[in-house]
Amino acid sequence: MDDTDWEKPTAYDQANLFSRFCFHFLQHIISLGYRKQLNDDDIANMMPLRIRTISSYNFISRVWDRHLQKRKLSKKSPSLLWVVLKAGGWSWIPVIFFASMESILEYVSPVLLDAMLNFMASYSTDQPQPTSLGLILAFGMLATAILSSLSSGQYYQLGTNLGIEFKSGLTSMIYRKALKLSPGARREATVGEITNHMSVDAERISQAVLYLPQIFTAPFEVAIGMYLLYRQLGPSAFTGLGVVVLVIPIQGLVARVLMKAKDKKLEAMDGRIRLLTDVLSGIRAVKLYSWERSFSEKVNVYRKLELKSLQQIGVTVAIMMIMYSSMPSLMSLLSFVVYALAGGPNGTRGTMSPQVVFVSITLFGRFSRPIGRASSIISQSVTLKVAVKRIQSFLLQEELDEDQVEYRDLPSVASGDQTDNSVSTTAIQVTDGTFSWGSTDTKETTTTTPPLEKSEVKEKEKEKEGEVESTNSEQRPTLSGINLSIPHGNLTVVMGRVGQGKSSLLSAIIGDMYKLQGRVQINGRCAYVPQQAWIINATVRENIVFGREFEQERYNRVLSAAGLLPDLEILAAGDQTEIGERGINLSGGQKQRVSLARAAYQDADVYLLDDPLSAVDAHVDQHLWDNLIGPNGLLKGKARLLITHGVHHLSEADQIVVIRDGSIDEVGSFTELMTAQGSFQQLVEEYTIDQKKAGEETDAKTSHFVDDSATVSEAFESATQRKDVAATATHDAIVKEDDNAELVMQEAAAVGSVGWKVFKGYAEASTYLFTYMGVMGFVFSQVSQIGISLWLQDWASREDRGDEPPVGKFLGVYAALVMLYVIMDMGANTTILIGGNLRASRILHENLLTRVFRLPMSVGRIINRFSSDIDNLDELMPIAVSDVYFFLTTVLGTIVVIAISVPIFLAVVPFLIAFYILIQRYYIRTSRQVKRLHSISKSPLYQHFGETLSGVSTIRAMRVHESFIFQNAIKSDRSSNAYFVYSITIRWLHIRLELMGAVVVFATALFSVLGRETLGPAMSGLALSYALNATFAITYLVKSFSEMQNQLVSIERIQEYSTKNQEAPSILPADSKLPADWPTKGRVVFKNYSTRYRQGMDLVLKKVSFEVLPAEKVGVVGRTGAGKSSLTLALFRIIEAANSSWAKASHNGPDSQSDDAEVEPLSAKASEKAKAAASAEMESVHVEEDGGSIEIDGVDIATVGLEHLRRHLAIIPQDPILFSGSVRDNLDPFHEATDAELWEALERAYLKDHITSLAGGLSYEVAQNGENFSVGQRSLICLARALLRKAKVLILDEATAAVDVETDELIQRTIREEFKDRTILTIAHRIKTIMDSDKILVLERGRVEEYDTPSVLLQRQGLFYSLAKQAGQVM
Repeated sequence: MDDTDWEKPTAYDQANLFSRFCFHFLQHIISLGYRKQLNDDDIANMMPLRIRTISSYNFISRVWDRHLQKRKLSKKSPSLLWVVLKAGGWSWIPVIFFASMESILEYVSPVLLDAMLNFMASYSTDQPQPTSLGLILAFGMLATAILSSLSSGQYYQLGTNLGIEFKSGLTSMIYRKALKLSPGARREATVGEITNHMSVDAERISQAVLYLPQIFTAPFEVAIGMYLLYRQLGPSAFTGLGVVVLVIPIQGLVARVLMKAKDKKLEAMDGRIRLLTDVLSGIRAVKLYSWERSFSEKVNVYRKLELKSLQQIGVTVAIMMIMYSSMPSLMSLLSFVVYALAGGPNGTRGTMSPQVVFVSITLFGRFSRPIGRASSIISQSVTLKVAVKRIQSFLLQEELDEDQVEYRDLPSVASGDQTDNSVSTTAIQVTDGTFSWGSTDTKETTTTTPPLEKSEVKEKEKEKEGEVESTNSEQRPTLSGINLSIPHGNLTVVMGRVGQGKSSLLSAIIGDMYKLQGRVQINGRCAYVPQQAWIINATVRENIVFGREFEQERYNRVLSAAGLLPDLEILAAGDQTEIGERGINLSGGQKQRVSLARAAYQDADVYLLDDPLSAVDAHVDQHLWDNLIGPNGLLKGKARLLITHGVHHLSEADQIVVIRDGSIDEVGSFTELMTAQGSFQQLVEEYTIDQKKAGEETDAKTSHFVDDSATVSEAFESATQRKDVAATATHDAIVKEDDNAELVMQEAAAVGSVGWKVFKGYAEASTYLFTYMGVMGFVFSQVSQIGISLWLQDWASREDRGDEPPVGKFLGVYAALVMLYVIMDMGANTTILIGGNLRASRILHENLLTRVFRLPMSVGRIINRFSSDIDNLDELMPIAVSDVYFFLTTVLGTIVVIAISVPIFLAVVPFLIAFYILIQRYYIRTSRQVKRLHSISKSPLYQHFGETLSGVSTIRAMRVHESFIFQNAIKSDRSSNAYFVYSITIRWLHIRLELMGAVVVFATALFSVLGRETLGPAMSGLALSYALNATFAITYLVKSFSEMQNQLVSIERIQEYSTKNQEAPSILPADSKLPADWPTKGRVVFKNYSTRYRQGMDLVLKKVSFEVLPAEKVGVVGRTGAGKSSLTLALFRIIEAANSSWAKASHNGPDSQSDDAEVEPLSAKASEKAKAAASAEMESVHVEEDGGSIEIDGVDIATVGLEHLRRHLAIIPQDPILFSGSVRDNLDPFHEATDAELWEALERAYLKDHITSLAGGLSYEVAQNGENFSVGQRSLICLARALLRKAKVLILDEATAAVDVETDELIQRTIREEFKDRTILTIAHRIKTIMDSDKILVLERGRVEEYDTPSVLLQRQGLFYSLAKQAGQVM
């Protein structure tokens, strides 16, 4: 549905009073869910507009801002908890009113029971009361039950609405805060932690709000109950109250323990989610290095801390549940003992009449509500306090000053007009600027956060090259003395070596750094292209248009200028192809061109381009310069500030800025700076010498080199016989129909019931022994409870007949039965909450972690599984299981007792059971689907959070935060709406079950009245007391069963990955037969090799055959999408040979789903169509049965275990990924190398001096995604990893794509010296880096087009010649 539909009047707002009280406005969804599978559109627009995100945020944030100002003036610490409570305002009044009404009506029933028993007792006297009184009392019980049910329903629903309002508002506050965090604060609050604030903390607050009114109603209920008990038992009633008083300190102690345990668990959970987010975002690197085992061990360290805290939580919750279920029995025991021994007049024996016994038992049963709620109130209050504290800490994190960059709109004059206004002539103006990544004492902040640590001073913002200073950098700013002026229409290029401050200059201009002094002004709209392209999970078109109005003509011009038209021909669905998370299905060059196209489409006035040309091939580089960035490109007339590491375009720049040691060293035109013979000339000469060396080596073989300004030929395109797609730039955007367009599928909601298979999996994980012990514990506890009731009924009957039973005997048996009940109840809860749950939590998490790490590359949206689903497994599932067992045995016991007391009631039982089963099945089908919709609605919200934080610099620079805030609000409202519908389905069920429960009470009372001549008050009292509690028990049985089913959805989602096919085994028998130092030679042979990314997709490599001899250096070239990186993935078996047994075994497409999965039935016609489509699809991708093989030293790698294979190959990947942890962990996660070996590798990688300068050296903590290292430094760390591997085969997958010429030369020099005896496959788009290779492999459309020495290929004048000519390497 459209986002605008969410602003229409909602079903709740349009419902009348009757519909709201009975929740009839949900009936159409309940009926629809019973008939068919629900989707998001079916439940849309149910939630009141008042509690939507925008209105909730506006109100809560206003209260929070006023509160902060007041507390700042009074110099007191702020309290978000107070703000949350105050934000409820008048909404609290109806919630508290209905809660109070429910409490009062709960105690009307025992009063009516007392009157009913007096009525029954009158028939054993000479003055029986009229039958009409009995009927009035029966109808009175019915009316009381109905009113109590309606009050309860409104209380819970209005409380839920309030909780959703708080959650929506706080989620938006968290999101908006994340957009404004300073570099230091962003390091403190990682993506995983911020997601936890939203997914766990805000959720817990919304749930805890429901219990706050009970702080007032619980004491009120206790007071009413004590008054009524005093009327029955006299002063003996206070004995029971004494038990409550004694329990309060215990509950307080338990609450403190619970709060500490929850704090520790959440802290460990934050660490686990942070690490998993880090690892899963770099899962390709983890697999390439075969580091799954190392990271699994690190995750399990956090998990063990969680389980330790979970054990404490289990103990405390078990104690609370025992207090809830056992307290009424203990209270009645002590009160009856005192009453029986000294409860009569003047301390004589009290008479245990039926009225006294059963009215008192009913009242003690009512006491379980406030006592049980006291436990819940304490637990939820602790949860609320912890959650609010964590969110408050985040909201008080340091922010960057939004006013440190002055944005001014251009005057409304034509772009080419010249005026005297500086705004019209100057695009960017930086005056006396001093900037730092870390705050200083002189920098005034508006937060209460402590000073940044030394390591934080080196904080590097995401998606920038970033510069890491030495340990004294807190005394020296990153940039100083910056004076820069860039006119409109000017092309300014920034040059400099690695780590000198180039990217920091752009960060300072967009306001991402601390401005210590000076002035920054941007005149006009700004567009920003980060060095590491930021791609959102959306279609290609949506990534480019980026929220602006779609204009076909402009869009076509941008596609052509960015060189994307050929790529759209290749992509499955053209510009409607969905790009996976972090652009996983695009090459590095494609991602960067999409990023450039996005900026160009914005039609901004100022363009900040952070080295976008480094990630593209040479011919694409020239195309982008000629058609987009350069003086004749699409952006001509715009102010462009371009960072580049290449020097071949410098002569066409209007202005060149040279950065050195954080300052501007030189500014001028190309000619001026060359004449000045300063640092710029030195940089150019270094590049020229480097090129000359490569030229001499290749010239000896074949041809002549020319200078960098050589014109670009189109021969490569013509040689590949590609049609000129650019000529069709005016046609409509390319759209193709393809099932593979959606790479990241929308998270699917399972169909049908959760089923016993899922519960069986949970029971198996917790062991059948613990499950059996838990069930039998509750069975025996209920038998004890029935025994107590029957024993008291016998006692009361004897007293009513005038017998004098032995008090000691009755009290002794009574006490024994009560103690047996307590022991059984305690054993059952302890077994479930501690024994079974701890084991299930450990086993299921281990299985999920292992399976996810062993999945083929595409892992989908699974952080949700590790966060909220695991949290549900840990804390909510065991309580749901315990509740089901408890209420199931209670209901069965109730039916037995009522049947014994009033046999005629058995005639009604079949109808009741049929009704409850019918309504439960009718309800649970919808409830389960809505719960699943709620679960999957969270993933887009979490993903949007993650994407926003990854691209926060782009969002800030382009000032599109309002658009992203709106998108967040829409996603938040969708999730909240699903939860709202789910909560109403519960209320819908409760009303109907409680109404039927009222009928049970009425029927029991009516049968008692009609059988008044034969039934005694004792039997009637026993039946009615159980019937009154039956309403509660039956309602909560269905609720707890539904809740368990809903929690089983989380278990199902976790277990879902246990059914997914895994990649090939890590270890195979053949591994032990290989030499310890395999491969010893490094001979690599591809034999007729074909592969695809997954079954059903097109081949990416087609019958590739070539041989690489030992120690041979082979360069791999080809245009984007030719299959270069696929070659690397094939060597490491990230992808398998097409149609091989491993490829089929690891396939996780639709055909791999479990056979017993419940799916919607297809018609015969639809089934035939599906089969035909599947057959056609397989025919379209048909290859010979054998997809070929890859051999290393004569060994087919398909016969080698993945861990063994990957650990004996070395790679420097295209994206240099670092992980959170120490430098040592990033180099050697298994700690197999000595410190001396690590330092030697760092020295050879030219990093020793820098690492030595860092605090802690090898122990220096790497920030998330390696943000405190520049991209060049990350590449050098990857080089050091390869040096430590000492493998005979090395793959360089465009390893130098994102580094400058100097760093490239360092890497190439090390490779020539350190890897001279090893086989090297180099994938590169800088042709000069592979010109000295022994052989060149040219790929085109997944096939080997050319393979020979460079000299032979150049003489052939084929594809390689064309590519080399475009790069200016041949004449």
